[in-house]
Amino acid sequence: MPVETTAPAASAWPTEIRLRKDRKALTVTFDNGEGYTLPAEYLRVKSPSAEVQGHAPEERKTVPGKRNVEIMEVQPVGNYAVRLVFDDMHSTGIYSWDYFLDLGRNQDDYWQAYLDELAAKGLTRDPVRRA
Repeated sequence: MPVETTAPAASAWPTEIRLRKDRKALTVTFDNGEGYTLPAEYLRVKSPSAEVQGHAPEERKTVPGKRNVEIMEVQPVGNYAVRLVFDDMHSTGIYSWDYFLDLGRNQDDYWQAYLDELAAKGLTRDPVRRA
């Protein structure tokens, strides 16, 4: 009798992950022909880390002030994900291939929801200026 696994299979595998020279975006191309350019700010505020997502939906944080954030490193995690290191020192999110695919496919909706959350909470995309 075959054994079923509970882990979902990736719906697409990346054929290329490229950090732009200005470090402001990551381009991810998949073997199914899909490809997305994901801005660093978007990836930072949608980090899959517990620090951002919490351990339950009600714990999810709205991350302001990341308009100018850059990706400093893209580190492989096994053959299923990468860890992104941002210049604000955030590095705890592990971005799986399926998560990149989800972020790409839903970028417009997720980004608008983020902008709406910022507005509702009186927050801004601009970094805090230090005196």
